[in-house]
Amino acid sequence: MLYPPWLDPYDAAPFIAFSTSHMISIIIIAALVLLLFLFRHSLRRLSERSSRLMRIALAALMIGCEIVLQLWYVYGGIWSLQTSLPLELCSLTLLLSALLLLTRTRWLYSAVLFAGIAGALMAIVTPNLGYAFAHFRFIQFFTAHAMIILALLYMTWVEQFRPGWRSVAGSMIFVNVAAVMVYVADVLLGANYMFLRHKPNTPSVLDMLGPYPVYILGEEILALVLFTLLYIVLFAIPDRLRRHQNKRKTKSHQVHSKIG
Repeated sequence: MLYPPWLDPYDAAPFIAFSTSHMISIIIIAALVLLLFLFRHSLRRLSERSSRLMRIALAALMIGCEIVLQLWYVYGGIWSLQTSLPLELCSLTLLLSALLLLTRTRWLYSAVLFAGIAGALMAIVTPNLGYAFAHFRFIQFFTAHAMIILALLYMTWVEQFRPGWRSVAGSMIFVNVAAVMVYVADVLLGANYMFLRHKPNTPSVLDMLGPYPVYILGEEILALVLFTLLYIVLFAIPDRLRRHQNKRKTKSHQVHSKIG
């Protein structure tokens, strides 16, 4: 069967890490995150109906990313139980983040926040991907991972969900529970979802974490470090600066009141 070049699952240009297309993709995703942050106040002022429609649209796009991927697997004749089920960590956080947008469930937010952002960031920087731009799989891969980050930051910056240190623990629990369940599926199916039975064939951060099964322990430590850093950079430091700024404003107001 002849496939269009941008859909061909067999004869496509290979992905090259940190190539021009890879770097442009990273820049575009970073720009989208920045725009979401800059327009967060405007988005908060949307009506309840508009806000709900926004969340539904984002969730639909995320679910659509997974649906079109599954359709492409079938179209290309490469769908299989061993490689095509949405059992990778980013596939799980993609679907759960979409569910979070629809339900606004706080425990789900705590569970997937850091796992989703850290996992998507790692995937964007070191993709386990075999297709270069402008293949469908390249576009779908970066769109799906960008949407995970944007959805979780949307719930944080626009819907104003706030994590605590318990959210770091919640994400660690989620990752480990998911890993146990996926490992059982790996054994039953002879698969390697979440790379729990061996490393991926393409270069990845796992190459720096030792041989199997040592790298799994390394992943645990790396996850804890990344989740903690994300909490400190995205929440702890900004919250401290905000409190400091509010104290200065209060003192300044008190001084002006006394003068007046």
